[in-house]
Formats: sequence, structure tokens, C-alpha cells
Amino acid sequence: MKRFSHLRVCLKFVVLIFVSLVVAETVADDQTIARLFVQRNVEGTLVLSSLRGGQTFVHNTFRAQQRFAAASTFKIFNTLISLEEQVISGKDAPLKWDGHIYDIPDWNRDQTLETAFKVSCVWCFQELARRIGSETYRNYIRSAKYGLLHEPFNQTEFWLDGDLEISAIEQVDFLKKVYTRSLPFSPATYETLRQIMRVEQTPAYSLWAKTGWATRINPQVGWYVGYVETLSDVWFFAANMVIHDQKDLPLRRQLTLDALKASGVIQ
Repeated sequence: MKRFSHLRVCLKFVVLIFVSLVVAETVADDQTIARLFVQRNVEGTLVLSSLRGGQTFVHNTFRAQQRFAAASTFKIFNTLISLEEQVISGKDAPLKWDGHIYDIPDWNRDQTLETAFKVSCVWCFQELARRIGSETYRNYIRSAKYGLLHEPFNQTEFWLDGDLEISAIEQVDFLKKVYTRSLPFSPATYETLRQIMRVEQTPAYSLWAKTGWATRINPQVGWYVGYVETLSDVWFFAANMVIHDQKDLPLRRQLTLDALKASGVIQ
């Protein structure tokens, strides 16, 4: 029995090495994107992958495979779950503020699902979490292969405190499933998310995205994940970086946009 257990451990180790080598070959580091991070003196990663062209660009392949707290990027998945489970009826459905004063002024008022998503209102999605329940979350997360959910977890904190971790590569894989609608959600659920997640539209491209800021881990991590529809393709992205203070937060979006431009995805 001990010998069998030892063989299982060894086999698992060999498989992990093999997977890492395959990933490293498939998504070799991109020097153009690397220069953008160096110029800004930012420690982080960015994965940029096309839907139709089969191209993937990565800065910092090792970090791209590391899992970090999902933080508010989980609001993408959380929105889908909330709508599908009918704990909220749509993008204009109200969420009543209880009067508690938060540090972020935009949270200190009644919200809708759409405004809660756009201002990344933590208390709003914690209220939805109470309605959804731990077992429902557990089933959805495992079924979608969304990162790693550590047990036991706090029903209203797990995406904030590190109990739910995900890598940049896994973020991109998840976003592709969302875009192709290959997860078990209704068309209405997908369409509502699409409406509230769009942040920019131009004649040349449209951008859907969500920020995240994991403040409860050390060092703190900032996220920017989403996708861009161009006239010829769809590009999915996931960036994360070390956040030293709030002045670093705009770099999440700026570095991503710079990388999209440097890679020729957008002008």
C-alpha cells in the first residue's frame, strides 16, 4: 500500500511537470508585452489569446500559471450564477442599501445589479451570496473548472480572502467559455451579463472587462480581465500585478490596453 501511494505521488509529480512544459511551449513569453511591464516597473503577468486565430501572447509564463485570489473578477461568474438561480431578476433589479457607510462613496446608496457590477460593490454581491448559498457555489465552481476553491470557505468572503484562487490562464479559459456560451446558463443570463460588462464601444472594437483588487493577501494583487471584439476576431485577456498602493490601480487597465495596441489587436 505504501509503495502504491508513493507511485501515485511520483506519477502526479511527473504529470505536473509535463503539463507545465506543455503550457510553457504553447504560451512562450512575449517580449513586446514584457517591455511594457519593465517600462512601468510592474511585477505581473498578462495573457492575451484569440478565439479564431489560435494566437496566444503571454508576459511572465510562470506567473500566468500561478493562482491568486479572484477578488472582484469573480463578479463575472457571480452575476451569471445570481441570474440563473433567480436570486435577482435582471440588470435593473434593486439592491437596497442598509445605511452602513463604506470607504467607497459609490457604494453608499441603493444599487441595481448593473450599477453594483460597474462600481464593484462588495456588499451587493455579498447579499446575493447569502441568497445563493455555499453548496450552489460549490457546484457551479467545480462544474466550470473555475480555479481552485479551498474548503471550508466563508460563503460571503471566499472570493475576497483567498479561498477562491484562479490563474490568469484559467481566467482566459473561463472567459472563452462565457463568450461561446458553453456553460449551462440561459441565453437571457448571458445577454444580461454582456450588457452590464461592456465598458467601451468604438467603430473598430468593443471592450468587455472587469477589474479586481485582492487586498487581503500579501502582496496585494490587481486584476483586469475581459475580452475585445474586433472586426476580425475576439481577443481574451487576463492581467494581474502586484499592487503597492492605490496609485498602482490604473495600471491594471492601462497596461492591458497598451498590450492590446502593441500586439496589433486595437489601434
